[in-house]
Amino acid sequence: MDENGSARAVIWVHGRVQGVGFRWWTRARALELGLVGHARNAGDGRVEVVAQGEAGKIRQLMELLEEKPSRHLRPGQVETCATTWGPPREDLRGFIEK
Repeated sequence: MDENGSARAVIWVHGRVQGVGFRWWTRARALELGLVGHARNAGDGRVEVVAQGEAGKIRQLMELLEEKPSRHLRPGQVETCATTWGPPREDLRGFIEK
């Protein structure tokens, strides 16, 4: 994958990531990286992060999400992340918390 090419990733974040400010923190990091998409709580305790933009920037966000220990004051406790990649979508604008 071309690191400068546009891509979309769906990242499922496992751990203690609900009710601790994790979605807000993720949104702030994504906006700093120039990404669009969303972060939303799933019914099973995970957080779904959809990030779209330059593949290299998405990888930077993934590193921040998975960083152990977090040097960036990430709230919560991330155990693992599972990511699937796909083509960018035309309908994504901004980065929101759902």
